[in-house]
Amino acid sequence: MIDDLTAAREQMELSLSFHIVFAVLGVGMPWLMLFAEWRGLRTGDERWTALAKRWSKAVAVLFAVGAVSGTVLSIEFGLLWPKFMAEFGAAIGLSFTLESFAFFIEAIFLALYLYGWKRLSPRAHLLTAVPVALGGMASALFVTTANAWMNGPVGLVAGPDGRLVATEPLGPFMAPTAGPQLVHMGFAALMCTGLAVSAVYAVAMLRDPAKRDGYHRRGLAAGAALGLACAPLQVLVGDWATRVVADVQPAKFAAMESLSHTMDGAPFHAGPIEIPNALSLLLHFDPNARVVGMDAIPPLDRPPIASVHAAFQIMAGIGTALMALAAWALWLYLRHRRGAQHPTRGRGFLLAMALAGPAPFVALIAGWIVTEVGRQPWIVYRVMRVPDALTTQTGLATYLYVTAAVYLVLAVALVAILRRIARGPTPPDPTTIRLKDEVAA
Repeated sequence: MIDDLTAAREQMELSLSFHIVFAVLGVGMPWLMLFAEWRGLRTGDERWTALAKRWSKAVAVLFAVGAVSGTVLSIEFGLLWPKFMAEFGAAIGLSFTLESFAFFIEAIFLALYLYGWKRLSPRAHLLTAVPVALGGMASALFVTTANAWMNGPVGLVAGPDGRLVATEPLGPFMAPTAGPQLVHMGFAALMCTGLAVSAVYAVAMLRDPAKRDGYHRRGLAAGAALGLACAPLQVLVGDWATRVVADVQPAKFAAMESLSHTMDGAPFHAGPIEIPNALSLLLHFDPNARVVGMDAIPPLDRPPIASVHAAFQIMAGIGTALMALAAWALWLYLRHRRGAQHPTRGRGFLLAMALAGPAPFVALIAGWIVTEVGRQPWIVYRVMRVPDALTTQTGLATYLYVTAAVYLVLAVALVAILRRIARGPTPPDPTTIRLKDEVAA
């Protein structure tokens, strides 16, 4: 039987991992849905409208699962970490309040969108999708500000005895880590969604060459364009985020880079390859600049190096690979514009897109390991330690096992529903219909 602290931490890890995978799809899918319906209205191509209708079903399912799993996370904060909520609930209260408003706006307009296909004018129906997309993104980003504040708390007011007496409600939005975390999370949601959607259509084309039609090509193209366009931008934002971490959380940065000793001219490790002086150059634009290592951090304040470094390497490696895939896709697209065969005619590109589907989700989980494990042993960085926030209730391992069982059942059911939606009948290709009409005439 594991101890209560470990059980509480693993339950939060499980809940967050489950929630974030489906939450990012719930954030990104409305944007693809909105784009597909807009293209259908603008071009008159019913294949785009058919994609929007199918994707709207997935959005509804993902919205429901995201709402349930997000509620579970909120309850776990109070159930497992009541001392944290008692001390700092006011500091992150505004973030969760605004998240609730964004959630309600998203829910209201999603209902209008789902039930308005034949009840609203095409233009009015399209406009109802805008608050759905904006509300979903805003909801995710408001929650992210709370986590950003936990990584870089500001606005805390202490009394004469050193005890906390007040917090700044806008603290989560003023935290030095807020900017890069918000942008990084936004791009992650769009990239995960785009590549997951494109992978579905790539796999369908690989299994059945007959599905390399206009409908499936449009689904793959929309997802690939969204996901791969975010890849190089995400690498730039990741560089920005890393610099902020180095300034605000030097212990986390030392763990990310597996830097044991403070040194001038620190090397950069890319997997097993060590590049001399590169870390100092990348971080400070000076090959001889000093970089703080783990030896400068008190032993009790050090995060686990191995897991944080491995997660960071995985995240950075996947980001680099996806950027290379984006360059390849752009090259194939430009060749196609000059008369070469369509990229979906060959198996190589389709296979790459199929493999790229799960890759950003692995990077997403790895990134959250860096963020959360790298902050250890603090729940609020340099203010409250994780053990000090734990509930006094015992037997938390039971909660963990029950939560794992519920999430397993929910995940299996959700995947089955999404697969059923994806396997629905393919709308007829307008070109095929015209050819049949010409033959009949």
